[in-house]
Amino acid sequence: METNNNGIVCYENEVPPFVESAVEQLYGNIFSSLREFRVYGWKGGETSTYVARTGNETRAMFLFERRKGRVRVLNESIRIDKEELDRFSRYIFSRYADVSVISFKAIETDVRALPFPHQRFNHLEDFTLALPSTVDAYLASLGKNTRRNIKRYGERLRKTFPSCRFEIYEKDAVPEQHIRALIDFNRSRMANKNIASVIDEEETRRIVELTHACGHVGLLTIEGEVVAGAISYRAGTNYFLNILAHDPRFDDYWAGFLCCYETVASCIARGGTEFHFLWGRYDYKIALGAVQRDLDNVTVYRSRLQLLLNGRLAWHEAAEGYRRQAKVWLKYEETDMAKMIRRMVERARDLRRNVSTLLPHGRSPA
Repeated sequence: METNNNGIVCYENEVPPFVESAVEQLYGNIFSSLREFRVYGWKGGETSTYVARTGNETRAMFLFERRKGRVRVLNESIRIDKEELDRFSRYIFSRYADVSVISFKAIETDVRALPFPHQRFNHLEDFTLALPSTVDAYLASLGKNTRRNIKRYGERLRKTFPSCRFEIYEKDAVPEQHIRALIDFNRSRMANKNIASVIDEEETRRIVELTHACGHVGLLTIEGEVVAGAISYRAGTNYFLNILAHDPRFDDYWAGFLCCYETVASCIARGGTEFHFLWGRYDYKIALGAVQRDLDNVTVYRSRLQLLLNGRLAWHEAAEGYRRQAKVWLKYEETDMAKMIRRMVERARDLRRNVSTLLPHGRSPA
């Protein structure tokens, strides 16, 4: 452990026991929690802990790994302002003479200028809802059409299916078969869009493990059968939506939307502070009151010379950043040019699928 006069303590290749609860209390973010790190294979042997304090107040707590002249910060999806990012960068470059690059992934930051050369590119967006103190206040904050649809489809669902029930399950009380049912709904929806799901069996096991550790799951059942559900994780007083899915037989009842609304309402009732809908620009998130929060990758270099010497990394970061910009523009921009390109891409996909059905064993064309 090393302490300096600026209230900074660094535990070299160590994550002290107090960090687990302290980092969750400080950031309240599942993507900056030791629980999530472990589920995804983190062992901790080569992880160091940086803690910055002012008096008894902790300003920042970063877990980082140092390999081959590069420091990689493990905390993701948290807010790091310019002052803390600057202070951390100065500390790392001062402490480790061999380090030439510091990498932050998917952070919210206001940094525009630093005393070091740096790159900053958008990586993801997190749609976040600041939760009011009561469910009534939340419902009142939604748009007129949203409130009307919640009432209309809720009444229609209950009238058509008197046995329908919405219930909240938490942590290891969530039946694994219900988790898998929601994942199957999600896979079916993706398959209908001709998109391969990224949730394989290994990822399914991770979801089950994380759900049983910190899950908050809203389930809609009819005759005891799960027809919709929302799997969220709790970190501190904040909730993070991972899977929202429903049986497509209940599309006309807005089962998924209603389940999501009820899940958010349950988080409010439990004193939640924020509900994170995470990435993906879907209308239902806006309808339920979320606002977009951009998450960026930031790469800091010791000097201009080190920026040049790490040209391959700098090129990769720039290429990924501009690729992301192009993808977002193509998917969401409403100009005539963007719409035309989208139509061309969709037609090319349709043609490829049609051709693949004519090939032996459904093989795709090269």
